Amino acid sequence: MEDMLYLMNSLWVMVAAILVIFMIAGFIMLEAGSTRMKNAGHIAGKTAFTFGLASLVFWAVGFAFIFGGNANFFVGMTDFFYSGADLELGLSSTVFFVFQLAFAGIAITIALGGFAERAKLSVYVLFTILFSALVYPVVAHWIWGGGWLAEHGKQDFAGSTVVHLTGAMAALAATILLKPRIGRFNKDGSANAIHGHNQVFTSLGVLILWVGWFGFNAGSTVSVDAGFFGFVALNTQLAAGAGAVAALIISWVVLGKSDIPTILNGALAGLVAITASCAFVDTWAAVVIGLIAGVLVFYGAKLMEKLGIDDPIFALSVHGIPGIWGTLSTGFFATPELATVGQPGLFYGGGFAQLGVQAMGVFVSGAFAFVASFVILFIIKKLLGGLRVSEEEEIMGLDISEHGTYGYPEVFADNQSKAAGK
Repeated sequence: MEDMLYLMNSLWVMVAAILVIFMIAGFIMLEAGSTRMKNAGHIAGKTAFTFGLASLVFWAVGFAFIFGGNANFFVGMTDFFYSGADLELGLSSTVFFVFQLAFAGIAITIALGGFAERAKLSVYVLFTILFSALVYPVVAHWIWGGGWLAEHGKQDFAGSTVVHLTGAMAALAATILLKPRIGRFNKDGSANAIHGHNQVFTSLGVLILWVGWFGFNAGSTVSVDAGFFGFVALNTQLAAGAGAVAALIISWVVLGKSDIPTILNGALAGLVAITASCAFVDTWAAVVIGLIAGVLVFYGAKLMEKLGIDDPIFALSVHGIPGIWGTLSTGFFATPELATVGQPGLFYGGGFAQLGVQAMGVFVSGAFAFVASFVILFIIKKLLGGLRVSEEEEIMGLDISEHGTYGYPEVFADNQSKAAGK
């Protein structure tokens, strides 16, 4: 029976890892559809490439910094260039490695959303290496690798803080240093909408991410024992649905129309928020968490716009703000029966203790991710003589300026022919 459980755990986590890796396809569709046609090929290509690059960095140093032994205050210090050493986890260690690699890939993909439509390809390359080596692993070690936040009982089952907030804070650093896209804001501070070119792509991307999230959350049980992954999956689905419904309602009430990008972002916000708490809360709480996340994503996007922050992929309003809310939510809703990490939440007689730990984790992790990413990008800016493509290159689009061809060559070839009078 022990051998059978080992094999079943390994198989389940491998399936979950594949689901998480396939989320990269969701991000490709989401980001390409949310940006302009002239940048679609660039968005798709750099997303696939940076995931591959992040995988090599994770193999070399990332996994060791998170889960390695001889740990110091920041990171672990063994298992560099991981070669399959047995970690005695109750499943295949190499399967666990691939699963964790997938999470690292998602974190950098979220972070790079803040660079969209204006950053040099070389900046993507350098930042991917340094973020995957020096930023994500540190936060992951603190919470998942037995670090100091884990010792305080920080609850983050599948990564509202570790993956989503960390990626969002890196995206914030990028948006500040890169500054807004040409035409996004007027001199008086008022905003101009820059619409994505394909809402069907965006919708399909969200659906792919939604399905992949069952690997993200339910897979984090890393076990089939007692079928608990089914409960985690149920909470995940309920929160996503509630987020979409809340976003539809709030956009309809405020705007007078049910805005499609807002509805899609609401579903993602619900997923982001429940990621921390999916194993610690009852189903009714999952619905509440998703509903609040759906409202927060709408007003979060409005806040970013008011602050003059150009966030093309909504990394901050989808992954940042809901990531904070989702992390804090366990401090309210974690039940005594489900709180296998930390303590029960405020509404279950646990007082403010767990909420305080959650708030501390959000602040410290978010601040570290932002400051470290800002410093890295500032150094890259000095080394490369700037982070951003030229104004001419941005206007013509990164497809042609960075790669020499368009993602939609027939469309742009026709336009160029017409402009030339042919």
